[in-house]
Amino acid sequence: MSAAGGDGGAEVVRGPDPLSAEVPTEPLGRIRARRGAISRAVPRAVPWARVGRALLPAALFLGVRAVGIVVLAMVATRQDTRLGEELGSWDGQWFLGLAQGGYDGVPAGLTDAYGHRSGETPLAFFPGYPATVAVVRFLTGLPLLPAALTATTLAGIVAAYGVARLGELVPGGSRRAGLVLVVLFASTPLAVVFSMAYSEALFCAAAAWSLVFLLRRQWVAAGLAAAAAGLVRPTAAALVAAVGLAALAAVVARREGARPWCAIPLAAAGLLGYLGYVATRTGSLTGWFVLQQRGWDSRFDGGRATAEFAADALADARSVMEVATVGILLGAIALLAVSVAQAVHGRLPWPLVAYSAVVLLMDVGSNGLMGSKARLLVPAFTLLLPVAVGLYRRRPGTRVAVLVAAVLVSAWFGAYALADWPYAI
Repeated sequence: MSAAGGDGGAEVVRGPDPLSAEVPTEPLGRIRARRGAISRAVPRAVPWARVGRALLPAALFLGVRAVGIVVLAMVATRQDTRLGEELGSWDGQWFLGLAQGGYDGVPAGLTDAYGHRSGETPLAFFPGYPATVAVVRFLTGLPLLPAALTATTLAGIVAAYGVARLGELVPGGSRRAGLVLVVLFASTPLAVVFSMAYSEALFCAAAAWSLVFLLRRQWVAAGLAAAAAGLVRPTAAALVAAVGLAALAAVVARREGARPWCAIPLAAAGLLGYLGYVATRTGSLTGWFVLQQRGWDSRFDGGRATAEFAADALADARSVMEVATVGILLGAIALLAVSVAQAVHGRLPWPLVAYSAVVLLMDVGSNGLMGSKARLLVPAFTLLLPVAVGLYRRRPGTRVAVLVAAVLVSAWFGAYALADWPYAI
């Protein structure tokens, strides 16, 4: 059409006319038969593809942990110990005892770090994980240790799905970033506890989904998941802080009505409920903290003991374990700094940073067994979010190489810490 036709002086370029396409020479009946075969095949293929896609977080988590178990079995054999003994050792004995007999029926041979035992000593351990083990044992009929390891594995799988979802929800995230985060999560330095009779897997499951619900602004669900975490570990204080601050921000902004108000008491209910129970049993409002200090010399000192430990370990390099622990703590502090910077620029939700900061503060700021500080950082999986998002954008070869290296180093370090080094777990 010319400019005089009223199209602003521009010549209209027409695309190909669909009606002028060449007519296929293949018989119409054959075309219809082939299309029918394709349509019949797709419904069968798509569900299988979806099932495989849905199982990826679990498969990755279990695959990484399988590598860790194999390496631990090799190290245990060289140390002339049994794999089962390692998986149920240290605090695992307390959890197994609580799952078997409750707080008043723990075997008499279990003591605190100083070899002492009173009727109040078992109260130092939170009830969530032993209760879960007892339920699994009742439902499956498994012996005590296999029931505990089954509970740990199931909780780890639930945690893996929550972690994967977090990797999708953060700004710049994606499903691939979530899967990368799962691998990093399963190969943290002392992720060996995800294969032991320990409570970290169950806590991380509740924490991860609480944070997922928080990012979705599902306030009641976030509070309930945080309450569940509060029955598992004292680290739930970090969740209470994250959920509570996010809820207060929503209240101040006058968004979403009364639901944020509900999240605050719900989030604190589990932790405060158990601390209150211990207070009634001991007759002291600070009963649980007294038990921790008296039995395990664990108390909050603002980081003084950790700083002294780090200075001594780096000054004389007494062991690989101690130097590595200092390196892990310094790495966590660096990742927190990166997380804060990303939150300032809107690339990371600030409630996740608040959760990471409180977990790290509780670990670095506490006295106690220094070798366990790497384990106490396991719940700070949100520190790995910047790494996961950045790594999934790299070339596949780079991404695979880094993840394989992380898996192998974690497997060795966990086996070394558990089977070779005393008091590391």
